[in-house]
Amino acid sequence: MITIYSARWVLPVSSAPIDHGAVAVDGPLIAGVGSAAEIAARFPDARVENFGSSAILPGLVNAHTHLELTALRGYLENEESDFFAWLRKLTLARLERMTANDIRDSATWGACEAVRAGITCVGDASDSAMLSMRALQEVGLRGVVFQESFGPDARLARENFEKLQTKVAELREIETELVRVGVSPHAPYTVSGPQLELIADFAQMERLPLMMHAAESQAEEEFLREGRGLFADGLAKREIEWTPPRMSTIQYLHRVGILDCQPLLAHCIRVDEKDIETLRETGSKVAHCPKSNAKLGHGRAPLGEFLANGITVGLGSDSVASNNTCDLVEEARFACLFARNLSFSPSASQMVTAATAGGAHCLGFEREIGVLSEGSQADLVVVRLDGAHQVPVYDPLTALLFSSSGRDVVLTIIAGREVYRDQRVIGVDEDRLRARLNEIAQKLS
Repeated sequence: MITIYSARWVLPVSSAPIDHGAVAVDGPLIAGVGSAAEIAARFPDARVENFGSSAILPGLVNAHTHLELTALRGYLENEESDFFAWLRKLTLARLERMTANDIRDSATWGACEAVRAGITCVGDASDSAMLSMRALQEVGLRGVVFQESFGPDARLARENFEKLQTKVAELREIETELVRVGVSPHAPYTVSGPQLELIADFAQMERLPLMMHAAESQAEEEFLREGRGLFADGLAKREIEWTPPRMSTIQYLHRVGILDCQPLLAHCIRVDEKDIETLRETGSKVAHCPKSNAKLGHGRAPLGEFLANGITVGLGSDSVASNNTCDLVEEARFACLFARNLSFSPSASQMVTAATAGGAHCLGFEREIGVLSEGSQADLVVVRLDGAHQVPVYDPLTALLFSSSGRDVVLTIIAGREVYRDQRVIGVDEDRLRARLNEIAQKLS
């Protein structure tokens, strides 16, 4: 049966806002988008639900996150001034103190937080991708789960790569239309050049989406350009040989074949004009994570330059270990205000596009989601715009971006299925998960 969702405003993203609009949903697909009167006339037998002073928009897309780390929210606050110490404490907690059940529940709780905030699709980087995929499937999220690969010792490149191949083969057995598999060589300071080359070739041959952390910090830049700093010292202590390429991260990734995959690169803070041109020429995409970048003191990515050069940009929360919340509306607002404080003045429309269609393109879902259009997948959210912090509304796009947050979401629909409504995630025992996250925190503290 067709259901019509109507509201004071419909924001298709691909076209201008519709005053008193409606979206008709037929199974997993959008059957029509237009004025409420027009859609009601087209589908006279449909069930109609009117959300009043709200906005209906495409589901938000979190282009870069780590849902398995949700249990580490607030755990690393004292290490944020030292990125190497931050990474070390995170890694020890994740590998040595959290069980498989802990990781699965952590990821599932993160998925619940996402759909509560109107996020319908995620790019999730995970060392335990099987557990993360199960978590997304349990909650009903759409996304790409990128199986991470580590290994800075070139002598072990083939061995590490074969482990990745085995994991990907296992993951493909549980892949669905909603949840797809990707690969993620973690970062240029945790994966050797030969291993990067093997993974790049593999991703192209198997047509796997590839995501990588890139150009994130000063320590990374010192490591690649000069072969010194915390990352170099860490390898030396482990007796791992490292010869710096003496070039930027982006040029290095181009040299080892990663950019041939048209990858999704997270962060891209420390880039110059040549790097930006290389990103444009290779069709590389950027997951912009401004709150995480700022919280860790890494600096700012040149959002304006990316957009001016036609580089596809999506927004990412990164993990809540470095952000504290998984809220794409808040992320979009922070990105906009931070950019305006410097030199670039993005519009509300540009930022909402980055949080929807931009993220969809980053993850390879651009033909299915990201806009409200007939025939697209029915991934949509309803955001109330009648709160004390929102009224009056002169323009729904600016009210959404500057006055709202994920807490104003009242309905989240993925592939035509309602996954969040009436302040609960449908079909998930959130009370159990809340208790489990507190239990994990007690163990870690």
